[in-house]
Order: sequence, then C-alpha cells, then structure tokens
Amino acid sequence: MSGALLSCAGLTVDYALETAGLESMGQRAVDDLSFDIAPGEALGLVGESGCGKTTVALAIMRYLGRNGRISAGTISFEGRDLGQLAPRELRQLRGGRIAMVYQDPHSSLNPVMTIGQQLMEVPLLHRTRRRAAARELAVRALSEVELPDPEGMMARYPHQLSGGQQQRAVIAMALIAEPALLIMDEPTTGLDVTVEASVLALVDRLRRRHGTSVLFISHNLGAVGRLCDRVGVLYAGRLVELGPLSQVFANPRHPYTRGLLACVPSLADERRGRLLTPIAGTLTERARQAIGCAFADRCAHAVEGLCTSQPIALEAIEGEPEHVTRCVLAERLPAFAVEGEKGPASEARPAAEPVTEPLLAARGLGKRYALGGGRGALEALRGIDLDLERGGTLAIVGESGSGKSTFARIVIGLTEASEGELSFKGKDIAHLAIGRRRRDLRQRLQMIFQNPDSTLNPSHSVGYALERTIGRLHGIGRTQSRADARRLLQLVQLPADYAERLPEELSGGQRQRVAIARALAAAPDIVVADEPVSALDVSVHAAIANLLKELQARHALSLVFISHDIALVRYMADHVALFYRGRLVEFGPAEAVFAPPYHPYTQMLLASVPDPSTPGQRAAVREAGTAVSQEIGRGCPFAARCPWRIDRLCDRVDPPVLEPSDSHRIACHLDLIDLPRTIERTA
Repeated sequence: MSGALLSCAGLTVDYALETAGLESMGQRAVDDLSFDIAPGEALGLVGESGCGKTTVALAIMRYLGRNGRISAGTISFEGRDLGQLAPRELRQLRGGRIAMVYQDPHSSLNPVMTIGQQLMEVPLLHRTRRRAAARELAVRALSEVELPDPEGMMARYPHQLSGGQQQRAVIAMALIAEPALLIMDEPTTGLDVTVEASVLALVDRLRRRHGTSVLFISHNLGAVGRLCDRVGVLYAGRLVELGPLSQVFANPRHPYTRGLLACVPSLADERRGRLLTPIAGTLTERARQAIGCAFADRCAHAVEGLCTSQPIALEAIEGEPEHVTRCVLAERLPAFAVEGEKGPASEARPAAEPVTEPLLAARGLGKRYALGGGRGALEALRGIDLDLERGGTLAIVGESGSGKSTFARIVIGLTEASEGELSFKGKDIAHLAIGRRRRDLRQRLQMIFQNPDSTLNPSHSVGYALERTIGRLHGIGRTQSRADARRLLQLVQLPADYAERLPEELSGGQRQRVAIARALAAAPDIVVADEPVSALDVSVHAAIANLLKELQARHALSLVFISHDIALVRYMADHVALFYRGRLVEFGPAEAVFAPPYHPYTQMLLASVPDPSTPGQRAAVREAGTAVSQEIGRGCPFAARCPWRIDRLCDRVDPPVLEPSDSHRIACHLDLIDLPRTIERTA
C-alpha cells in the first residue's frame, strides 16, 4: 500500500523450543505474513489462540525474547526497516512513535508507584525534561481518557482503580507521547460489557481525533466489528483472509472465517434456539507445516490434492478487489448464512411431573460483609427475590461488583447469607455453610468455576481427579470409579484415554470439559456455572455452551449461569436476573427481558453488546453525565447513572416493582409506558 504507516512483507517468525536443556526443532509461529496499515486506519487481527496474533505484535515491537527470531521478511514503519534499527533507536521508537496496550493492565502498571508518576515517565523520556510540563501532560492525558478527577487520579495507586479505570490509565500512558501507531492486544478481555463498550468508544474517538493508526488484536469478533476499518484472519500463523470489515463479515470467503462467525451467539431472535457451530478439531503442529491449506484437516469443504498439494496464494474476491482470501474454493462456496442445528432449547421437553414450587427460590436474600475498623458493612446483596425451575437455566447478569458471585457462593455454601431465605427443594439453605451441609446436599449443588486450572491439581492425572471425586461421593471401589470416570469423559466429548493425561497436556477448553465432568460426577440437581467460558477462544466457547445445553436436556439439570456476555445469556437462558450493586433490578423470562419495555440498566447493557452481524456499529448508550448525591442503601441503585432518573425520588426512595407481563418484574420509579423501548445504537 503506497503511503502505508506500517508494512509487513513476508514476515516469518520462529521460536526455538528446548527439551531437557537442549535446543530442538523450532516452531513456526508466523508464516509469510504481509499486510499494511494506513495512517489513521484501524486494522483488526482475529483468530484462535496459537494462530500468531500476539507474535505479530511482539515482532513489531521487537519484543520476541531470546528464543524468538524473525526468520524472513521485513517490518517497515514510517519507511524505516525496524529490523535494521540500533537498540537506542528502538528505545526511542517504543512508547514514542509506537505504543502498546496489553490484555492485563496489571502487567503495565507498577503497584508501588502512583498513576501520576507512571504517566509522567513517558513524556520525560520522549517529550520534555521539565517535570512541571510532564505533569501537565499527564493530567491532560487522564482527562482525555475521561477518568474522573484527573488531578486526584494522579495520586492514586493502581489497586485504588477499577479494572476499567486501570485500562483507561494504560491507554492514557500509551497515548501521552502521541504515537503514530497504537497496538492493542486483547485490551477488553475480562471487562464488563459496558466497560468494554466505553473503552472501545474511547479508543475510536481518540484515534479519529489524533489520526492514530490502530492494530487491534482480539478473539472478540464483536469488538473488532465495533472499532476496525479492515480485518485480517490468521490461522496457523498464515493470513487466510483480509479485507474491509463489512465485506469480510458479511461475505466471508474462507471456511475458517465462516467457522469463527458461526461460533458467535447473537441477540437476534431468529438465532435463539439454534446450536452454535464450533469448529471441528484443533490447531495442530502438522497444520503449521502443511504445504497447502493449513485449515484443510478441519475444513468440511476441503478437497484432497486440490487443497493440500501445493501452496495457496491470497487471491482477490470477484467484485471486491480489496477483499482477498487464501482458499482455492472461495468462489465456489455457497452464500454465507449463520445456520445451525436446532438444539435442546428449541425442542419440546419431555413431559414432567407437575412442579408445585421452584427447585431453588430466593426470598429477601441479603449478604453484608463487615469492613472492620468500625467502618460499618458492605452490602453485597439486598432483597433478592428469584426462582429457578427444575430443568431450567437461570442467568445472573451484571457488571463486576453487582453481587453475582456472592449469590453463587451462597447457593454452594461457600458463604452464608446475612438475611432472607434461599430454599432448595423446600429447605432453607441460606444460612447453612458447606461444612454444615450433609453429603447428599453437597452432591446436589455443584459448581463450575471460571478458571479450571484453580480446581485441577497439576500433579494428578485427569482420571485421578475424577475417580477421587466419584469414590468419595458415592463410596464405591476403585475399579468402578475408574470405569465411571471414563464414562464421564466420553459424556463431555473427550476420549476415555484422556484420563491418563495431566492438566497441562490439555487445552483450556479440554480442561473446562474435565471440570464439567467432575461437577456431573455427583449427579447434581443444580450446577452453578460462574463465567465458565469467558477466558476461552470463540470456537471453544461455542462448544462448551452447546455441551452444557445438551447435558441439561439429557439429564434434566438445572443451571445457574453467571456471565457478563449478554449474547451468550440470550442463547442459554430460560430466565434472566439482572443485578446492579447487589440489588435485583429486573427478572423474568428471557423473551420478556430481552424485549421492551426495559429497565434503564437493561437497556444500557443491551446497547453495549458488540455484534459481528452488524459491523461498524457503535454503542450510543444514554447515561447521565453527572452523579447524584445518594445515601448508601437508599433509592434505586442505578440512579447515579440513569438518564431517566427523577431527582429527589430515584436517589432517595426504593423503587416499586412493576410487572409488564406474567413473571416479569422491573424495579423502577418510571411508569411502564415511560420505560425505554428501543436499543439505541449508531453506525
């Protein structure tokens, strides 16, 4: 591209692997990659873990480490070959003309230095020697990323900021030297949907204001669709598709791109009830070494010989000259449409015995944590009323700190409620900690955690973990426990011989399947899944979601599904409970909650959801610009952020509960007719 700011030409990156201290055969992480980024352009790079996205960023920054090297090709920035720069020139470039924002802000923020000290280091290194001028630039940067009280923020330490505020501070640090190129590596992973939307909107405004180019690396296709102008798809280190965002997402011509898009749930009603379509198989070392298409061993359209016998070049799509793909069958593939098999959610469930009461019911449930030092208590939950029907899925939705995990811990018995009731099969368990629960009760309530690594002993095989759980719960012998463990692995679609493997020999998605198998070992009535897929690739994400639905339909499981992924909740849930600051603001059947009228908080969440089916769409969330004075524990918890609030009422008086339809409850002072009825978005 003439006039490109950044140009990668034939970039090839290899990592040397070591075995028993001896250097062995290397692994190719990036293979003959070429792309350009124009001044002011935002380019997205997407693909599964291991496809080479982060390696590309590290190669540009020359941060590959001792075992990584650029084996071929060049990276040119502003006309200079980065591979030919001396160390001193590289130091001036990094943080100056090129800046990087990492996935975890903790890796960029020093916990023993104030935010101000860390921000001032950048201009002192790249722009000025005067501390007063550096401080002025730091305050201005914090203001530009829209952090409250920039002067006060300068004196705070990283632990005194929320996750979203930390990420904004890191973005301020990256932009303070006014770089020409900003590289962002999974910068919104783990953030709440509203925080993600605000961070993406912020980056979009800043890059348009300053003409900054952005390389945005993510497995979140919706986030890419919200920010980027063009998108490149990597597989096994190779670029398999590249083009304008609207063309690639609306008319994907490589089977791998189609597979990624088919994995993503949508808020659209017509996709409710279908099974997501995960990509079959996994990325293998054999694929990296393939002469032909690296995706051939996972592709349903592959033709032996045609796709596998010779290298495949990037070719332009007819009628879309800027849209290229590495597929010999690109022009023969049918028109793209997201379709899937009908899943358990859309099938008629077998007739069950009449249920006179919910399996799980919360009434006035509350939890307070003493702060110590005479500072009173933190109200984590207050007045929670909700039900879970037998065989149903109750989704708990809300931002970080809303009380979702506290509710889960009370259900499982890891903490006790301070007030109210939590009835399981008619028995109140709200104040019954796990140590005082009978074995049969502990068996009936199981949990799947967000990170399976925290629940699997790295020193023990997968089979041992399952056998020990089965034997302890059911009191059966080792032979039967071993047989049952292998049956459970097959139930979660893993080969029985995986029982001999250690956790480190499994992928993240496979470890999560083992965690699900261990939860099922107890034959539970209720499984609490706390963010079970948030850290997984989009295809693994889809496979686990499908698995949970299939197991639920097959075994009549009831699920408490906790997530901040609203589209996934729409796919999974029968009923939805929206928590905000420990209060229940809306509860009801999923069809009712995701249709108007909305609680203002629900409307804000839905407007924040990125959706790759509508690329280029930006959130236009109405949110009050100034906070109101509100006594803790009084009034509507959302009053300080609500653009429809009624001053001196919403912030002082608890809202009444409105009932737009049967079983649908909204806690709000607005009349039903005045509640929000549209999801405000802009393109």
